[in-house]
Amino acid sequence: MTRVRFAPSPTGGLHIGGIRTLLFNYLFAKNTHGKLILRIEDTDQSRYVPNAEKYIYDSIKWLNLALDEGPESGGNYGPYRQSERKQIYQEYIQILIQGDLAYYAFDSVESLEDLRNRNPNFKYDASVRNKLNNSLTISKEETDRLLANHVPYTVRLKVEPDEVVAFHDLIRGDVQFNSSELDDKVLMKADGLPTYHFANVVDDYLMKITHVIRGEEWLSSTAHHVLLYKAFGWEKERPVFSHLPLILKPTGKGKLSKRDGAKFDMPVFPIEWNEEGSLNSSKGFKEFGFLPEAVLNFLALLGWNPGNDKELMTIQELIEIFTLDKVSKSGARFDFEKAKWFNQQYLLRLSEEELYPYVKRIFLDNGNSIEEDRLYKLINLFKDRVITLHDFYNQSLFLFQPLSQYDETAWRKKVDESLVSHLHLIGKMMDSIQDYSKKTLEETLKSYLIENNLSPGKIFPLLRIAVSGFLQGPDLMATLEFLGPKESTKRIERALELL
Repeated sequence: MTRVRFAPSPTGGLHIGGIRTLLFNYLFAKNTHGKLILRIEDTDQSRYVPNAEKYIYDSIKWLNLALDEGPESGGNYGPYRQSERKQIYQEYIQILIQGDLAYYAFDSVESLEDLRNRNPNFKYDASVRNKLNNSLTISKEETDRLLANHVPYTVRLKVEPDEVVAFHDLIRGDVQFNSSELDDKVLMKADGLPTYHFANVVDDYLMKITHVIRGEEWLSSTAHHVLLYKAFGWEKERPVFSHLPLILKPTGKGKLSKRDGAKFDMPVFPIEWNEEGSLNSSKGFKEFGFLPEAVLNFLALLGWNPGNDKELMTIQELIEIFTLDKVSKSGARFDFEKAKWFNQQYLLRLSEEELYPYVKRIFLDNGNSIEEDRLYKLINLFKDRVITLHDFYNQSLFLFQPLSQYDETAWRKKVDESLVSHLHLIGKMMDSIQDYSKKTLEETLKSYLIENNLSPGKIFPLLRIAVSGFLQGPDLMATLEFLGPKESTKRIERALELL
């Protein structure tokens, strides 16, 4: 059975690049009828952020991506937090040490910093390790004494030089490194916790992970991971690797970063991220007014192409056609305008009933409540015009408060004295209509225009400016119906006074 994992570190907000990685793992697992595992890689305690793990769960929940195993879901291969697997790592590190495949390094932080200062290209590898303070250069008795006295140490992988380290990547093809390019990577830190490189290999093996789908930034580290599988004798169980292309800045130059959200006024997180103890917060796609389905559809096409011109696809459609061989090697530009287009298309697909709870929540969040029937009318009025959910509120503000500005230039271009008198009459006529509906308004105004030999192109633009302030806006008759007879008449008269 296919088993893939999403393994974020709780060191901050979950970047949208991480969500793309989660999505591709999810699509691959579902397409192959496999399992998706969530593993929290929290061994870097110096960078641990207390509320980051909850943020991961909340983000996944908002996106409606179901997990098969994980800290909250449970499963047969836990614990699913690396901080709870410390004893497991201790057992496996001893296997490597006893097999002369890894060694204790007692070099102090200060001594290593001094070496790097003297040689910026310093690398702890086969060329220098026999001159440094480690269990390869000191006796077993001395090593045991240092360990017994709790002298700080790390454990390093013993990388032999001049070996070809090769693997096949489903996206990038055959990849190989020369082991002389590699350092003796730290596997166990001085605090007794493993590094990412060691823990992820041990966990992937024990959790029976068959495919590792992760970001391009981990490609160079894979050489060390391949060496670890070889050291443990797990080469037959080694997962198939796939390294996803970078998500690039909107400019197409450089990797998209968390700071780009503020720089380009766009979300780079799925939901709002607030770090504990910090006054800074970053709005996510949810707070920008995006539907989760639209976000997933947008992200799916960042670095993956289904092989046709179809862009709008449900999550089920994506699952059915997703394959890793259609993932690109080159980076994908983060086009926020395209993301907004996806959201607009998804909003258009929803019925008024489906949109109702979203729009109601936005009005409540802004301190406004609106009757159910009027909210349905408002949704119908603006549905074809909005790009985000917030547009339902922002674009409709003119319906609930006195107009503060008008398009005076457009008004002057279209108005003359005779039309002013007609507008007065139309305003009074509206206040006397009994069945004040869109249909009746259309019929009544059409009759008035015919009787007075007037064209809609002369009156309707002026009516629109009078009731909404601008020439552009939602359907005029529907707007008048929503405002009601008294407010419609009041706005017409006020516009005639001010303009």
